[in-house]
Amino acid sequence: MEKIESSVNTSTATSPTSAPPIRGESGFIRGLGLFDSTMIVVGSMIGSGIFIVSADISRQTGSAGGLLLAWVITGILTVSAALSYGELAAMMPKAGGQYIYLRESYSPLWGFLYGWTLFLVIQTGTIAAVAVAFARFLGVLVPSVSPASWIIAPIRISAKYALSLSWQQLFAILLIVFLTIANTRGLSWGKYIQNIFTSAKTLALIGLVVLGIVFGRNAGAIQANFSHLWSADSAQIIQPGADFLRRWIPALSVTSGLFGLFVAYGVAQVGSLFSADAWNNITFTAGEVKNPRRDVPLSLALGTAIVISLYFLANIAYLSTLPLAQIRTAADDRVATAVLSAILGGAGAAVMAVAIIISTFGCVNGLILAGARVYYAMARDGLFFRSIGELNERHVPSRALLIQGIWALILVLARTRRVDALGTVTYGNLYSDLLDYVVFSVLIFYVLTIAGVFVLRRKRPNVERPYRAFGYPIVPALYIIVALAIMFVLILYKTQTTWPGLVIVLLGVPVYLIWSRRPAREPISR
Repeated sequence: MEKIESSVNTSTATSPTSAPPIRGESGFIRGLGLFDSTMIVVGSMIGSGIFIVSADISRQTGSAGGLLLAWVITGILTVSAALSYGELAAMMPKAGGQYIYLRESYSPLWGFLYGWTLFLVIQTGTIAAVAVAFARFLGVLVPSVSPASWIIAPIRISAKYALSLSWQQLFAILLIVFLTIANTRGLSWGKYIQNIFTSAKTLALIGLVVLGIVFGRNAGAIQANFSHLWSADSAQIIQPGADFLRRWIPALSVTSGLFGLFVAYGVAQVGSLFSADAWNNITFTAGEVKNPRRDVPLSLALGTAIVISLYFLANIAYLSTLPLAQIRTAADDRVATAVLSAILGGAGAAVMAVAIIISTFGCVNGLILAGARVYYAMARDGLFFRSIGELNERHVPSRALLIQGIWALILVLARTRRVDALGTVTYGNLYSDLLDYVVFSVLIFYVLTIAGVFVLRRKRPNVERPYRAFGYPIVPALYIIVALAIMFVLILYKTQTTWPGLVIVLLGVPVYLIWSRRPAREPISR
């Protein structure tokens, strides 16, 4: 294993002239302090989901208590996972993060399958989705930025797919291009953008919480929501996700009882877990953290705790301002907008739009910055294009950033095409379907990575572990059990979006066999 520098500057100062740059692995500059690292965790997690998904969760659980409990489950899972990842991050503080952990715990194949899925869908699809969310809320302020205001009308490329360019898509593309180019200019550019926008959107989310709980306090809503906390009202009937399951096992169609609750909360985790995802992105950039053995695990713990606390309080604010029925039926599921409109009147929608524009801008930057480091690590192992495993003169993987940006742009331009019985054509977003498909796969990789804590304790018992997983073995095992239970629910009740995700992952196997025949440039850590 490549020697890690034993003496590192632990200062979180961000001035490039305050100290000589610290060289990390393969030419990286160790320029991220604890504050910077925590901002990557927080900034990558907070996008637009927290302002929207509570509407769907409230429909699935049917009660105010159910809405809050769904977020509590998400919080426990997320923080437990982050605390477990800390051990792996401190053991292997290298660029690539989770890719490295899977490779070392199992085999290069498992690392590649994660990196393949990350590039094809997880990271790039999320970049595309959040960039379009940025443009969508920009459209609240500038109505001409519309999804139906075409620059190039949809061009059919097959019965199910098309390409188009609307003004909304254009602004999403401009955002991705700008932030990709900014990050090729050096780590400091990406770091400063991340710190500024993450600080701003964290304050905005705190402002939403304060406004909702203090100034939006609605006695009627509080009485209806908290006096009957667990009274389920009009919860969705959850049906199995495949016709043969509905025919062969009728008991799977549930509306009540303990199994019904288990299913409802399992399905509800899709939205909340996705909204709290990307906390692991700091592990991708470990090669650029000044004191990675301390700061990566600590930033994981601090960042996830901050975000999960704010997410829970945001839902308290929603329930303090609006009756559950209004949360469930919020226009376009924009719960936060409905809350601010109730408090500020007509200005509420504009204020919320500005907050989400800031939030999504910072989120896209964090995703772009971090994701490229995984493809760089794969290339160094000979599992991606060789040129991707090079740094530019500013010590960042610019080619990895560019290829990531190009694929994200393609996902923005690509549209799904559906024709109803009347012949009416509607267009959706390809990235949206792809992200639905990989929620299950993301959980697989999280479970495998946390199981890697157990595997590596047996395989490498004498390796230095500056940080040990909190509550081992109970906390990591609890995460694995609960995540497997959610995956079981998704297999049965989200079948149509589960199996395509597995196909995307498995398609990486033949690709791995091709790439693995090529010689590696220089493994990141062995």
